[in-house]
Amino acid sequence: MPAIALTLPPGAEPGPATPFLKWAGGKTSLLSELLKHVPSPLRRYHEPFVGGGALFFAVAPRRAVLSDANGELIHCWRQVRDDVHAVLDALSVHVYDRVRFEAVRALEPLRLLPAERAARFIYLNKTCFNGLWRVNRAGRFNVPFGRYKNPTFHHPGLLLRASRALRGVQIHRAPFEIALQRASPGEFVYLDPPYDPVSETASFTSYTRNAFTWADQERLAAECAAIGRDPLTIRRAHVLLLRHQPHDQEEGHHRGHEVGIGDLPGTAVGCMRRLLDALDDDRL
Repeated sequence: MPAIALTLPPGAEPGPATPFLKWAGGKTSLLSELLKHVPSPLRRYHEPFVGGGALFFAVAPRRAVLSDANGELIHCWRQVRDDVHAVLDALSVHVYDRVRFEAVRALEPLRLLPAERAARFIYLNKTCFNGLWRVNRAGRFNVPFGRYKNPTFHHPGLLLRASRALRGVQIHRAPFEIALQRASPGEFVYLDPPYDPVSETASFTSYTRNAFTWADQERLAAECAAIGRDPLTIRRAHVLLLRHQPHDQEEGHHRGHEVGIGDLPGTAVGCMRRLLDALDDDRL
């Protein structure tokens, strides 16, 4: 049935948008704490590691720039923004079944129609193990089938609300360096980079062919610090930097999250950092 013809139950579409993807490290349960650090009024919202976009949907900014290095993720976000009915049509043919899952996983996404490619991403995200998005060195998605009672991947109300929230939002595939450069004076930048691996097999960072490593975490920190020290930089941006650090990366460090809040010279960061107990591992 064409998605354009879907009749939603009363009250299904109105209401606030929420994430339409499951995402490792998503911060839905921590929104009340994170929202305390979003400035008001908000000139423009930037999220260089968008993932599932929990804070974006909670803030519901009128002007926003979302980006990520994951090309499949960004393609999906754009399709939900631009052609949500076609995505719903493509999702309607999928079923929750191991054979179907493995067949869809084996498809080459670049050979699919744009809406089918986005639907593949959503379907795999909602039916794979723990909603993880992990790829091998060849860039192929390799997460196994997940066992759920009744996973919902064809959800018209959820996707229509998300599409409405994304109207006018800029969505880019870009490394964080480029994303940081887009921030202007008085704007807000939320940085929630991928988790550092806590073991060889428990990494949430390999969602692109080139995993986001501890060296990348250091590069992000250095980029922020360099901008903050630049005497020629006079622009100021509000920044919220959330870092997850395993205990063994640096002796004596808490295994959890650090939050840096900055309003310093630069298009982005150079942050003060403080520990927030509310962002400990057992809340994820």
